[in-house]
Amino acid sequence: MKKLFIAVCTVIASIAVVAQTNDEQYDKAYKLKIEFKYKEALPLFQSLLKSDSNNVNYLAHASYIYSKYGFFYAPEAEKMKYYHTAEYLSKKAIKLNEKSADAHFAYAMALGRINENASSKQKIANAKLIKSEVDRAIALNPKLAGAHHILGRWHRTIAGFNSVEKMMINSFFGGVPPGGSYDDAVKAFMTAISIEPKYMNHQYELAQTYYDMGKPVEAKLWAKKALEIIPVSDDDRKAKTECETLLKKLN
Repeated sequence: MKKLFIAVCTVIASIAVVAQTNDEQYDKAYKLKIEFKYKEALPLFQSLLKSDSNNVNYLAHASYIYSKYGFFYAPEAEKMKYYHTAEYLSKKAIKLNEKSADAHFAYAMALGRINENASSKQKIANAKLIKSEVDRAIALNPKLAGAHHILGRWHRTIAGFNSVEKMMINSFFGGVPPGGSYDDAVKAFMTAISIEPKYMNHQYELAQTYYDMGKPVEAKLWAKKALEIIPVSDDDRKAKTECETLLKKLN
């Protein structure tokens, strides 16, 4: 009996150590994520998933990292592999917990990246799904700036369709997703900026939206405001280059 008691205590202690190790590693991985250090965060989340592949937080945040890593660092031929992995992980997270805002947001992000190389029909189907997923993420967590950012891009994309394109989509692809206006895009980006005022890409996308609306004064204003932010990540450096390019068009 004493030996059994010792064995049980040893197992319990081992489980506690693993849990503590995972918690510490997750804290480190999440910190790297919010610091935009995607290269460093990816192997940590991969390790966490090997330890527990049914942890919703591991799945949702790993999905986000896969999308970001694929976009910034993966060779062109391998990008879709990362995006599809992101899609798989986020869908699994949603299946485990439908109320995870981070999982719905990560799913919308993965679909957006997949759309970059999808067929026209798939893009329309994904556009509908992206809207529903980002709406769900915002309903669950209104302070999720990235979800508002994706919503802004969604509205701008739909608003940019001309009448011929909309007619073709209605005829062949089952209709344009409802909604979609430049004004709604502006509102979404403004909300993202109010939540994350130091994330340059929100301000760049707002400037681009005003440019697409034919409002050069507002576009120039927000591009310049974006460039006042000190770049601290690859996201910022990309936005900085795009702001500079936009300003050249406006001058």
